[in-house]
Parts: sequence; structure tokens; C-alpha cells
Amino acid sequence: MMALTNLADDELLRLAASGNEEAFSVLYQRRQGAVYRFALQMSGSSYIAEEVTQEIFLMLLSNSSSYNASRGTLVSYLYGVARRLVWRRMAQSRSHFPLAVVEGEDGRTPEQLVALPEVERDLARDEAVRSLRRAILGLPAGYREAVVLCDLHELSYSEAAQVLGCAIGTVRSRLHRARALLAERLAAKTSAASRCLA
Repeated sequence: MMALTNLADDELLRLAASGNEEAFSVLYQRRQGAVYRFALQMSGSSYIAEEVTQEIFLMLLSNSSSYNASRGTLVSYLYGVARRLVWRRMAQSRSHFPLAVVEGEDGRTPEQLVALPEVERDLARDEAVRSLRRAILGLPAGYREAVVLCDLHELSYSEAAQVLGCAIGTVRSRLHRARALLAERLAAKTSAASRCLA
């Protein structure tokens, strides 16, 4: 198994397609976490993220020929498939509604957070992360995809463009607008929280 961990994704997929279970296991361990996080960050639902991740790897195992290396990396392919499955699942799910309002930010400045006891700092930091996640979920779909791929998964503009099936300039534009919307929403929430505390 040690030698398998040094192989590229494409080679692991080729071996897995020929029946090598260890190769599939290594590929799964290497890429499952990123696919799950992407699906979770796009949908806000651990159930959808688990279902999408499972479906992708079952599909990859049963039909590895659906991936074409000449069209991009396996990682880009996995994100692209995950993207389509997430949107399909969200459309099918009547119980999922994206959050349009960011909640929970308490309006404290970084200086105020440093002065808090460690437990309170951890709670405040956790709440800030939850607020950011809710704000990302509240973004329009195209903007959310750009933020999740480029900022959270650290894909290059080129890789994100491959996943989204659009031009690099479109990715840049969506990312710029998404960041501006996030900053605006988080600033408004911080301002409202400050007024409530005053």
C-alpha cells in the first residue's frame, strides 16, 4: 500500500478500474474529504454532502471511463460532478432553504476578543466562523461556487473555471462580487450587533 500512496490520481484510478481495491482505497482516502467539504460548503447539509460523496465514488468505481484526463485533472472532475449532484439534490430537497440573513455575530473587535478569557474567545471565534458559513450559504449560487472553490478549497482561477465550465474572467468576476457581498453583509451584521450592545 505504501507504494500506492506515491502514485498520481490518474494511475490510482486506472488500477482501481482494473480491480485493485487498495488503489481505490488510497484514492478514496486522498480525495473523499475534499469532496465532502465542498458538498457541505455548497449545500449546508451534512446529509447532502454524505450522499453526494458516496454517489461520486460509487460512480467512479463502477464507471471510471466517465473521467477523461485530457479534459482536466481528476480533482477538477470530482468537484465538477459534486457541483452538479449538490445542485440536483438541493433542487429535490424541499426542506433546504439557503440562508439569506447572516446571524450570530456579536460585533466585538479583535482587541475585545483578546481581552476575553480563552473559553469566551473560542466561543466567539466559533460563532464568527458559523456566521461566515451562513453568509457564504446566502450567496447566489455562482458566487458561492467561486468562493468555495477558490477561497476555501484554494483552487486556482484556471482550475475553478474548469470545474464551473466557464472562462477564467468569469471566475474572477464572480469571486470579486462574492467577496464584496460577504464583506457588506458581515459589516452590516457587525454594525447591527454593535448597536444592540450599546
